[in-house]
Amino acid sequence: MLFVATSGAAQTLLAQGANSHNLANAATPGFKADLSQFRSMPVFGAGLPSRVYAMSERPGFDLAPGALQTTGRDLDVAVDGDGWIAVLARDGTEAYTKRGDLQLTLNGMLTTGAGDPVLGNGGPIAVPPAEKVEIGSDGTISVRLVGQDSKSLAAVDRLKLVRLPAGQLVKGEDGLFRLSDGAVAPADAQVRLVSGALEASNVNAVEALVQMITLARQFELQVKMMETARSNDAASSQAMRLG
Repeated sequence: MLFVATSGAAQTLLAQGANSHNLANAATPGFKADLSQFRSMPVFGAGLPSRVYAMSERPGFDLAPGALQTTGRDLDVAVDGDGWIAVLARDGTEAYTKRGDLQLTLNGMLTTGAGDPVLGNGGPIAVPPAEKVEIGSDGTISVRLVGQDSKSLAAVDRLKLVRLPAGQLVKGEDGLFRLSDGAVAPADAQVRLVSGALEASNVNAVEALVQMITLARQFELQVKMMETARSNDAASSQAMRLG
């Protein structure tokens, strides 16, 4: 009884952590929610596996598209349909994201809102000082240099946009997606962007809050089961002493 309650409480805390992570990213552009579920596992060892405990696991992630939010900002882009933006992860590998709240650093490096450099035709994209920066539906980055005519736009690079097979995707702890075999996806010229808009997180905040309350109640119940097991043990010891 104590073993089952203790293991259940520990796994509930893991599930609560995953749910809290989703809820914390409910406002993060392009975030894809992690899925979580409980599975019954037999206890192996000496004798028959007659005891069963619960195990929290992450079977995958939700790739459903988030709502499209119009911002009007020149550097905000949303992938139209099935496509991804290639970025350079902190470990130096190429990764993919739906996050399109792009920023320009002081050095002119184009990054996502999380600080990951965005990749173009020849690697990380650097934008020269300009009065205006536009991103076309095909990912082409055009700038109007300082002092030039308002109609003079020059293309400086193009975002690397790719299509990824859903069955071969893995999500890293950094929130970025990669191919399961570690390969680099080729650029796809058919992927389109919506400028001046962002894809919102696909986390359902109300559902996540309800799940948080449910998990908290499950944890309280398991703690009460542990207290009951301790009380039963104390009562048994007392009865043995009386005997």
